[in-house]
Amino acid sequence: MGTGAGLPGLVWAIARPDLQVTLIEPLLRRTTFLEEVVDTLGLDNVSVLRSRAEDVEVQFDVVTARAVAHLEKLARWCMPLVRRPGGVLLALKGRSARVEVATAKPTLHRLGATSIVVESYEAGTDEPTTVVEITA
Repeated sequence: MGTGAGLPGLVWAIARPDLQVTLIEPLLRRTTFLEEVVDTLGLDNVSVLRSRAEDVEVQFDVVTARAVAHLEKLARWCMPLVRRPGGVLLALKGRSARVEVATAKPTLHRLGATSIVVESYEAGTDEPTTVVEITA
């Protein structure tokens, strides 16, 4: 969701050609760029969808989003796209992830979250990557 330059979707599509990846981005210049990258790299497992999250009518097994908004707002956009039951929203967040989860819990549960896990991963940078995994 809000794929921007294609991260992490393009990386996953390259590393896992067995996955079908849909890159959702509302801005024309970004979707044009993404379509050119997909064509240049010959990625048959990637589709680019120019749309806002609230206008997408398709559901997915996994939805990813990179810190595009506060978790509560992000969940309102993304949870309807997560296929139920057992679908997952992976929100790549920063240091504020645990605080955002605490304030967003009522909304997350109202939207169908059955499990909320916050994990940090060392990525070889100064700051670890924090992922909020929300299971429907």
